[in-house]
Amino acid sequence: MFFLICETSLHAGSGADLGIVDLPIQRERHTGYPKIEGSGLKGSIREAFESALIKDKSATGDEKNIYRPLKRYGKEWENLWGEWKGNLLKYHQAINLSFGPEDGKLHAGALGFTDARILLFPVKSMKGVFAWVTCPKALEQFRQDLSLAGISIPVLPGEKTRTSASSLVIRDDKIVLEEYTIEAEKSDKCTNLAKWLGDSLFPVPKGEEQDTLSYWRDKMKKDVIVLSDDEFRDFVEMSTEVITRTKIDNQTGTVQGGALFSEEYLPTETVLYSLVLTTPVFAEDKGVFAAQGEQKEEDRVMEFFRLGLPEVIQVGANATIGKGLTRTVFMKG
Repeated sequence: MFFLICETSLHAGSGADLGIVDLPIQRERHTGYPKIEGSGLKGSIREAFESALIKDKSATGDEKNIYRPLKRYGKEWENLWGEWKGNLLKYHQAINLSFGPEDGKLHAGALGFTDARILLFPVKSMKGVFAWVTCPKALEQFRQDLSLAGISIPVLPGEKTRTSASSLVIRDDKIVLEEYTIEAEKSDKCTNLAKWLGDSLFPVPKGEEQDTLSYWRDKMKKDVIVLSDDEFRDFVEMSTEVITRTKIDNQTGTVQGGALFSEEYLPTETVLYSLVLTTPVFAEDKGVFAAQGEQKEEDRVMEFFRLGLPEVIQVGANATIGKGLTRTVFMKG
């Protein structure tokens, strides 16, 4: 399982629409909650793996392809896959076996991804700048999905609850989100869950002198609110970013006819998650993922994904204007 934290606003589009927004985001049909289709997520991650190859000039001046060193898993990567360094064929073989070959008729990939579901949604607050909101429905779905990965979480809080150290309270347990006043009482369960989320989503960096994630970890431990299912649905439907874009005619310097349109985005700080599924390699030639000792093929595929997943990937549309930059956090079951 891995988390996706939006560093910039993200547009995973569902195509043109006749509603208020011309280009809306993908949503679950039965709840209206935002999501990212597993197929699009898989393609974005594959692209991130393929783009991780860089050119490096050795001391002799020869230029060769090597895998980009990974700061957070560098030593583990060297221990497990160090023999691949400089061997482009082995790395491409691993990508084709795990994600599937470009010619899909040959065999399926050994990696699978569920749709990325929303867990926490950022909403503007009168105090504390913004809050992360969630609801019992989203939390229960999260708990069920984690149980499939063998991961347990603290006891889930009920609706209309907040952490004991919340910085969002105006007075008398009242919190103002957007233009709505919501009453949320202190809850030890909410406090424990927020602490677990803060430590899981913003882990202390290993091997770094400065803890660059401490602000976000501390904020999440304070500013998570559990709303009712209906309130959460209203916020994720009505409080997304809607941006109007246009195109200027180079000849006249004015708006080009028919080029005015609006796009919907998930806001920065939105938190989603997806399950990663692995199977034995479908190809007859197991290649680099052939079982070794007690380590099965699917275990080696999962290790390749975990150690190779970049810390930041680009998901969705409009990469050229900085949209869709997403931080990833892998959680092992």
